[in-house]
Amino acid sequence: MRTILIIGAGRSASSLIQYLLNKSEEENLHLIIGDLSLELAQKKTNNHPNATPISLDIFDENQRKEAIQKANIVISMLPAHLHVEVAKDCISYKKHLVTASYVSDAMQALDAAAKENNLIFMNEIGLDPGVDHMSAMKVIDEIKDKGGKMLLFESFCGGLVAPESDNNLWNYKFTWAPRNVVLAGQGGAAKFIQEGAYKYIPYCNLFRRTEFLEVEDYGRFEAYSNRDSLKYRSVYGLDEVLTLYRGTIRKVGFSKAWNMFVQLGMTDDSYIMEDSENMSYRQFVNSFLPYHPTDSVEIKTRFILKIDQDDSMWDKLLELDLFSREKKVGLINATPAQILEKILSDSWTLQPKDKDMIVMYHKFGYELNGKKEQIDSKMVCIGEDQTYTAMSKTVGLPVAMATLLILNGKITTPGVQLPIRKEVYLPILKELEQYAVVFKEQHMPYLGYNPDKDFN
Repeated sequence: MRTILIIGAGRSASSLIQYLLNKSEEENLHLIIGDLSLELAQKKTNNHPNATPISLDIFDENQRKEAIQKANIVISMLPAHLHVEVAKDCISYKKHLVTASYVSDAMQALDAAAKENNLIFMNEIGLDPGVDHMSAMKVIDEIKDKGGKMLLFESFCGGLVAPESDNNLWNYKFTWAPRNVVLAGQGGAAKFIQEGAYKYIPYCNLFRRTEFLEVEDYGRFEAYSNRDSLKYRSVYGLDEVLTLYRGTIRKVGFSKAWNMFVQLGMTDDSYIMEDSENMSYRQFVNSFLPYHPTDSVEIKTRFILKIDQDDSMWDKLLELDLFSREKKVGLINATPAQILEKILSDSWTLQPKDKDMIVMYHKFGYELNGKKEQIDSKMVCIGEDQTYTAMSKTVGLPVAMATLLILNGKITTPGVQLPIRKEVYLPILKELEQYAVVFKEQHMPYLGYNPDKDFN
C-alpha cells in the first residue's frame, strides 16, 4: 500500500479526502488523516477501510516527524505559515509535499534542498491560487505556441453564495476563512499594469475602484483589485504584456457597501479595543463615531457615511443587527477586525441547505498574424451542500489529483513549484471537467487599448 499523509481535515479537505478514498482500491492507497481534532479526522474518513484517522498536533515535533516518516507523500492543508516545518521534515525523510497555499519566502528557500533530494514540493495547487494558474497557462501557452504575442491578461475569481441560496441584501455569505475576507486588500496598495502604465490603488480607495463582468446565465458581477497583480508577470512569462490585472469577484453593490466598514475603521486589525468582551454591537459602532449630546448612533452613522435613511446601504447595515443593544461581542482583547468578523458571521454563515458558488473569469488579449484577438474564459462551479462545497471541490480536487500524478511518476520536475507546466495542468484540467469544473471560451476581436489615443 502507498501511504498518503493528509495534515488538516478542515472544510477544504472534504472533497480531497473523498476523491482519494474513492481511488484507494484501484491506486493501492492508504490515507492517514491527521488533525488536532481526532473526532473531525474520524468524521472525514467515515470508517473507510483504507483510511486511518489520527490526532496530530503539528507543534509536537516527535508526533509530526513520526507521521511524516510513515508516508510516501504528504499533503498539508494547514494554514500557510505552518507548512515550513512540515516541509523541512519532508526534506529530512525524503518525502514529496503538496499544498494549496501561496509559496512563502521560507518555502522558496527550500527549493535547492528539494532539488538535491529529487523531491517535488507542489504549491498553489488549489483554487486561487491553483485552478487560476492552470487555466491561465493553458490558454497563454496555446497562444504562444501559435506564435501569438500576449497584450493583456486579466484574471478574476470569487467565492460566492449560489443563486438559490442568495437570500440576504449583501448577496454574500462566507464560503472560506472569514478572517481573510475581513482583512482582504490590506498590507499595501494594490498594484497592476494597465496599457503599459503602472497603477496603484491604496486600501482606502480599493472598494470604490471596481470592474464589471458579465457571466452568461449568472448575471453581472463586479471585481476589486488584488493586492499585487505583478507578482505573476514573470511566472506566467508575461514580462512584456501591456495589461496585467488580477481581481476578486463579488456581486454588484457589495464593494460599495463593504467600503462603509473601511471608512469607519472596522476592518483594522492593528489594535485591541478595551473591554471588548462586554461591548454591545451598538457600542462597537458608536466607538468609531464622534460624540454628540443628542444625536443617536443611527443618525451619527448616516451622517459620517453620507447615506440617507431610505438608501439601500442603510438597509444592509440594519440587516446585520449592527445597532443591537442586546447582542454582545463576547471576545476578550479583540481588534476591530475580529469583532466585525464575529458580527458578520452571525448573518453570513452558510446554513445547512445552502450552496456556494465559485466564479472564475480570464481575459486574454493577443496579436497573431497581424490581427488582434481576445479570448474570454469563464468557469462557474456550484457546491453540493455544506460539506462538499464548490470551494472544497475546487481547492481539494486539484491537490488530490496532483498528489496521484506525483505518486504515479507523471509529474517529475523536482523543486518548490507552482502548477504552471503542461505535465501538471493538462491532466488536472482535463480530469476536473469530470467534476463540472469546466472553462468555456469565447473568441472575439481585441477590446483593449487604442494606440491612436492616450487614455492610460
